[in-house]
Amino acid sequence: MKFIISSANLLKQVGALNGVILSNPIMPILENFLFKVENNKLIITASDMQNTMTAEVAVDSDEDGKVAIPAKMLIETLKNLPEQPVTIVMNPETYAVEIISDKGRYRLAGENADDFPEPLAVKATEEIEFPAEVLSSAIAYTLFAVSNDEMKPSMNGVFVQLSPKNVTFVSTDSHRLVRYRRDDVTSQSEVSVILPKKALNLLKNALPSSDIPVLVTFNKSNAFFTFGNMKLVCRLIDERFPDYENVIPLNNANNLTINRVELLGSLKRISIYANKSTNLVKLKLGGETMTVSAEDLDFSNEANEGLSCDYNGNEMEIGFQARMLMEMLSNLATNEVYVKMSEPNRAVLMLPTSNTQGEDVLMLVMPVSLTSYYY
Repeated sequence: MKFIISSANLLKQVGALNGVILSNPIMPILENFLFKVENNKLIITASDMQNTMTAEVAVDSDEDGKVAIPAKMLIETLKNLPEQPVTIVMNPETYAVEIISDKGRYRLAGENADDFPEPLAVKATEEIEFPAEVLSSAIAYTLFAVSNDEMKPSMNGVFVQLSPKNVTFVSTDSHRLVRYRRDDVTSQSEVSVILPKKALNLLKNALPSSDIPVLVTFNKSNAFFTFGNMKLVCRLIDERFPDYENVIPLNNANNLTINRVELLGSLKRISIYANKSTNLVKLKLGGETMTVSAEDLDFSNEANEGLSCDYNGNEMEIGFQARMLMEMLSNLATNEVYVKMSEPNRAVLMLPTSNTQGEDVLMLVMPVSLTSYYY
């Protein structure tokens, strides 16, 4: 069995799926891509048992068949080939795979495709359609705040609430929280699921820049994403997400408006002088100037800068972990940001000064006690 395909096109397809494959999978067969040719269509599958991703490409083949191909060797071979048509020959009896280019032949030892786990059939109870751009934005805004703490599995993904009014995406790691809401995408019923971090990373890398529709369907244990020539099936996180609404402060008497890029640049410079274990920076607020400072008493390092701002509220000193603050500012797109505060030890809200039509972005970060570090 053989077929011809562009080397660049094949590399593009397997490159999008390669993130699924683990370096030490629970089953050795999962180190491979499953290649299945059926009715002049090549279906490429990668799986880690929790996530399964497929891509379909039209090919001209002499017969149907399937084989498991070592992912690492295939990708390295394609990366080092110039763009050209290549012929893939698969032997269904020995599982040998041969890649034939205009100047060479490359033989790989494949494996029995029957050992590869079958993808889950779609048996969904709920469905919703997103423009790819909306889903990409939701992932970009929330993914960085997902917890990596395996002891908190409910926070190892993004919480998605579907309703007839809007769709809300929420992520938190206990120290910060992001809520991304769209009122231009709605569902016929109320549904809540937690999408795992790895699946969202796969989508982030695979979603097209063109605004094609993404069909998302759910059942109690899985989510199914279909877009373009690709499909992704992921297992949902079966945990109860924290009641995030209760941690969002409603009364914030102290309000700051500041240039996002200037504040981010200042934090990058000042954090160099912060204590390496705490990464603490201090903001001193009052009037039309905010002072950003940090010090490392162990090495007698310190730095401070003054930034112009618009501040309405009581004079205040408040501390933050610099990396968290910088990540939040890096993931906002507006020139200026609103920062809403109540007390130096209470949660702080960060909001863009303007939103894309239909979207509502809210970020929350917990300050760090200055007392424990300075006294």
